[in-house]
Amino acid sequence: MTGNKVVELNLEYGSPSVSVAIQNMKNALTTYKKSGYKAVIVIHGYGSTGIGGGIKLAVRKCLDDNSMRGIVRMFVGGEDWINNKRSMLDICRDLEGYDRRIANNNGVVVVILR
Repeated sequence: MTGNKVVELNLEYGSPSVSVAIQNMKNALTTYKKSGYKAVIVIHGYGSTGIGGGIKLAVRKCLDDNSMRGIVRMFVGGEDWINNKRSMLDICRDLEGYDRRIANNNGVVVVILR
């Protein structure tokens, strides 16, 4: 692999249940890590209320869980991207090309893999 690699993961596709979406995310993050990807832009949506649907809340809780420490180095929601952009780009420069899609987007979380 040359350089950093970024991939997008759409957890909303097919309207899965929360538990299915979380299992899909865990499987995908493990696969992406083994494949040499450095960053994953997880699209979880923001719920019909605009404050966070079940998948969004479950994704962020799961990423923060100790069981994910071997896979997840760090993560940040799109709404906090601007405050964490520099440190994220220091790890994965290729994320710069996704800046407009990430910044202030409550429906995504950027995951840096170990």
